[in-house]
Amino acid sequence: MAHRVLSEMAVSISEYKKNPMATVAAGEGMAVAVLNRNEPAFYCVPARAYEELMDSVDDLELGRIAVVRLADGQEPLRVSVDAL
Repeated sequence: MAHRVLSEMAVSISEYKKNPMATVAAGEGMAVAVLNRNEPAFYCVPARAYEELMDSVDDLELGRIAVVRLADGQEPLRVSVDAL
């Protein structure tokens, strides 16, 4: 069965072990797939990209909560950001 590689760059686990920071640098800010026997074992994700990913996940969750709350039939309230 073929495995999807969800990054534009991939390195072997042996190459990763030699110099992990070089792997991070080679990704130029993006994730690098680390392969074990030609299958993705894990992704080496720079801190900045991981933070952005977690922010996106938080935004999606907040959006889901907003949709649920708007669907409950209650009238939405307008508030200013400063009032929060």
